[in-house]
Parts: sequence; structure tokens; C-alpha cells
Amino acid sequence: MRAETEIFGYADELGPEKVVHFHDPKLNLRAILVVDNTALGPAMGGTRMLPDVTTAEVFRLARAMTLKNAAAGLPYGGGKGGIMADPSVPNKDELIRAYAKFLRSHSDYIPGPDMGTNEHCMAIIFDEIGRAVGLPRELGGIPMDEAGVTGYGVGEACEVAAGYINLQLGGATAAIEGFGAVGQAVFRSLGGKGVKVVAVSDINGAIYNPNGLDYDALITREPETGKVSKLWNRKHKDGQVLDRGELFKLDANILVPGARPDAITMENVSGLKAKMVVEAANIPVSREAEKYLGDKGILIVPDFIANSGSTIAAVVELRRGTLGEAFQAIKRKIRENVQIVLDLAHKEKLYPREAGEMLARERVIAAMKDRGRI
Repeated sequence: MRAETEIFGYADELGPEKVVHFHDPKLNLRAILVVDNTALGPAMGGTRMLPDVTTAEVFRLARAMTLKNAAAGLPYGGGKGGIMADPSVPNKDELIRAYAKFLRSHSDYIPGPDMGTNEHCMAIIFDEIGRAVGLPRELGGIPMDEAGVTGYGVGEACEVAAGYINLQLGGATAAIEGFGAVGQAVFRSLGGKGVKVVAVSDINGAIYNPNGLDYDALITREPETGKVSKLWNRKHKDGQVLDRGELFKLDANILVPGARPDAITMENVSGLKAKMVVEAANIPVSREAEKYLGDKGILIVPDFIANSGSTIAAVVELRRGTLGEAFQAIKRKIRENVQIVLDLAHKEKLYPREAGEMLARERVIAAMKDRGRI
């Protein structure tokens, strides 16, 4: 009942259309599917695999996908899946296949990779039900994590947004929360634009060097653990290891939250010193914290505008396009969307999230009217 109350507390005219819980007692599999809105087309969104994923979180992520696809002008709705399990479990493939079987009848949802799942997981799902995005290259997919399409798009969003606060990227500093595929790609993208990345973090801690971090050294991780902070302790004496939460308080021009939802809330937002926050993760900053930062003059580029690179690439993948075509589409769409949203926010005196949601919701509601749903 508590999960239902949480969902209905968020529900509005857009959705959700469907909330389904799956359970396989033999495998102890518990999973969630939320299809938020399909007015623009079938719901597309990732499936994350984490032991503490909740129904409310999956719904919020599904809504973010509705807005993201609409804002990017893509012919897809929003949905999200969640598997309540540790992604390091030895029978992960078996759980993924069982989850895929549950999805078979829910043809209005196209799954993709997310936290805890990858191209191999999508290959299993595709083999079972014949639909998924983010497939391995050998199955016609675009290697999204390997190519860093989401992080590339975040870098483009940073470049456009910087012009609105008169921030020169050459010589600017950045801190990146999360150093998986997205965080690493953000590092590469910003580094290529002259930004000095002074801090990164993972689940175990943060690494800080005011003179800038060495990307190549950071990605040479311990093969057994892959932990950033442990590698820094072992090989890099000129840096400082911090608790991961301290990354948000560093004096960096650009902050890129790129890990879990609600990493920045009213409990920790007052210590932020960045001039600009560009959201690489989904729902990493609470609405209240976004408004607090906006009132202080800190520019926020919301998640569904900044991190849509993988979704744009997925659409290119579905039409059997190339990685090069995906990068071109990401650059064009994200740069255009950031400009449109920030211009509207300035003109109407709105927070950027409000401006972006206004544009996305108008498109979804127009499609719902065209299809006789409202």
C-alpha cells in the first residue's frame, strides 16, 4: 500500500499508465515496470538493477524518460524497469532472462541498459523477447558505454550553458560525481574543451587535486575491485582522498552529479560552490534543492535535457544508424535543446526545469489530444 501511495502521490494527467510488480519465488526475483506515457510512441527507458531500487524511484525515472524523449523530439514515450537485486550476483544472467520473460506481454516498453545492467543484459532480453536497445555491437547495437554517448552529450550541454553565465571553459574547473561509463565520458568531453577536472568520486570516496586529475591514471584501476579511491591511495601521492559527499562542497566552477537519484537535497545543498550544475544522472538533485540553487544564481541544466545522449543514440540504433550518426544527432539535439530551454527560462523568469518541463509536457499533451486520450 505504501508503494501505491507513493506512486499516486506523483500521478497526474500524463501518467503513469501502468505500474507492474513481478515476482519469481523460485529465483527470488522481484522486479518493477512503470510505463508512464505512450502518447508519442512506445515507452523507452532503461532497466536498473540495484538491491534498494523502489517503485517510487522507478516511477520518477519513467517520468524523466517521458520528458526526455519529448524534449528531444523523439517518437517514444517514457518507461523504466527495476530489478531488486545486487548486480554482482552470480546468477545475474538467469535473473535477467526471467525478467525478460515477464516483459514479453508488455510490448509497449522497450528496455535499455541502466545502472547495474549493460549491453550483455540487453542481448539476453533481446534474445528472449526480440526488443531492446543498447545492444552489443555484434547484434547491430551502438556501444553506448564504450563510446560514452551520454557523457559526450553532457559535455555539449556544459559548453552551451557556460555561455549563459559568461564562463570560459578553457581553464574552468569541474567536479564529477560518479566515475563509471558516464562520468569517464564527461571527463573526456570536458577535458577536450579545456576544462580542468579537479575531482571525481565513486561509491567508496572522492579524489581531489586542485591542479587537475590525470584521466589515464584514474582509469588504470585495480582489476579486482575497480575502485577509484583505492587506486589513488596506492599510486598518487599528490592528491587528496575525500569522503564522496565532500565532492559537492569543492570550489569548482562546474559540478556534474552523475550517480544516484537525490544525491543533492536540502540537507547538503547549502555547501555547493559551483557556478553551474549539469545533471548527468537521472533526478540527482531534488526539486527543492534546484530551486534553492537557482535562487542563489547557480545555473542548473536539468537531467532530461543534459543527459539524453543515450536515448538519442538508441533511436539511431533502432533505425540501424552508425555511431558517427549518433554523435552528430546528440550534438545537434542537445545543444539546441539547452539553448531553447535556457532562453525560455530567462524570458519567462522560470527555473530551467520548469521551462524544460513546459516544452516537453506541451508536446506530450498535444499527442494525447490527437490520440483522443484527453
